[in-house]
Parts: sequence; C-alpha cells; structure tokens
Amino acid sequence: MSLEKISYRLGIEQSLSRSISFAGGFSNLTYITLKELFALPFPTKLVIEQIQAIGVQSFFLVLITGLATGSVMALQFGEGLARFGGTLYVPKLTSLAILREMGPVFTSLLVAGRIGSGMASEIASMKVTQQIDAIRALGTSPTQKIVIPRLIACLIALPLLTLFGDYVSLFGAMLISKTELNIDFSFFVAKALQTITFTDLITGLAKTVVFAFFIAIASCWKGLNTEGGTEGVGRTTTWVVVTSSIFIMIADFFLTKFFFLTVYPKY
Repeated sequence: MSLEKISYRLGIEQSLSRSISFAGGFSNLTYITLKELFALPFPTKLVIEQIQAIGVQSFFLVLITGLATGSVMALQFGEGLARFGGTLYVPKLTSLAILREMGPVFTSLLVAGRIGSGMASEIASMKVTQQIDAIRALGTSPTQKIVIPRLIACLIALPLLTLFGDYVSLFGAMLISKTELNIDFSFFVAKALQTITFTDLITGLAKTVVFAFFIAIASCWKGLNTEGGTEGVGRTTTWVVVTSSIFIMIADFFLTKFFFLTVYPKY
C-alpha cells in the first residue's frame, strides 16, 4: 500500500475517532446537565449574568443584521418577481421566508459565531489555567457552575433575539418595499398578515431552541476538554464556530422537513 493511501486511511480513522468522541462526550454532558439541572441551589445570579452577555449585548448585532437581511430579501424578491409581474407578492414571500427560515437561521449563526466562540474560549481558558480543577477541589460541580447557566441563558436569549430579529427584518423589508418597489406600508402589512400564521412564528422559534441547546452544550464540552495551552484555546474557538454552523444548517433542513410533514399547511 502506498504512503498516500496510508495517510488517507489514517486521516479518515482520526476523523471518525474524533466524531465518535464528540458524540459520546456530547451525550454524556447532556445527561449530566439534565441530571443536575434542578439541583439546589439554583445558580440564578449566573443565569442572569449569562442572559445579559448572550442576549442584551447581542441586540445591536441582531438589529443591524436583521435590517440588512430584510432589505436585501425584499430587493431581491422585488427585482426577480418584477420580470413576471409579481411584485405584489413580495410581502407574502418575504414575511414567510423571514419567520420560517432567515430569522431563526441567521440569528443562530450570529450567536454561534459571537457567543459560542466566546463561551468556548472562556471555558477553555479556565481549563488550561486549572480553574476547573479548583472548582472540583472546592466540592462544587463544574456542570452546575459553568454549563447549566450558559445552557439556560441560551435557551432563553436565542428565541428572544430571533423574535426581535424577525420584526426588525420585516421592518427592513417593508421600508425597501416602499422606497424601491412602491408598495405602501398598509398593503405590505395587510398581505403579510394574510399570509403568515402563528404556526410560522412558533416553528421558527422552536428551531432556535434546538440550535441553542447544541451551541451551548457543544461549546461547553469543547471548552472543558481543551488541551494544548493557548494554542488549544484557539483551536477550540474555531472548532465551535465551524461545528455549530454546520449543525445549524443541517438541523434546519430536517426540522423544516418535519414541520412540512406535520404542522405547515398543505397548498
């Protein structure tokens, strides 16, 4: 067997080994987290601090991204549908796409990039400086002090950020529709409300709950298992952003398919 084939097989085996290790570690951390979730005392103060770090400090980023996303979608749909005389369908298509897909996915990707990497690097720094060992030495569970507050904060903050991003995106789409496509605000709102339903909003928010759970657990697991000093912290940050982004895109497809089979209306 040639050297190239041996290297190729070794690369595949290493990738498979890392994937199995992550799946096992993710499952184990999930089990421990759920087991200690309701243990007393509940870390209320830590949860509030993480909600502020994850949610409040991300509002401006979601605001800018939401406005840009809604504006671009309205412009693209408007220019594309104008060729077929379908400009008046822009409010329906834009509002439906934002609530079901673009709002949840874009917001989750932003959180994965900003918050996921931040959580992972913070925990990884604690790991390489032996602060995690100090927590254990004091008789305290690292899961309860580190993982649970971040998980609960993500589960609360990400749906709220998505809801805010949805409305901002719709405002941006409505603004561009008025200035570029000559669609009145009242007409846009009427057609959007005629198209979207409460189910569209809830399913979009339900996606973010799944995304938030993965981002939080994956970031904490990778941070707790960081090795290699400061270089390891950098690798952990990159790994979390890439892995979370890939999961969000793949999970979004399967969740969308599931919702089409169960709750979305058949046309």
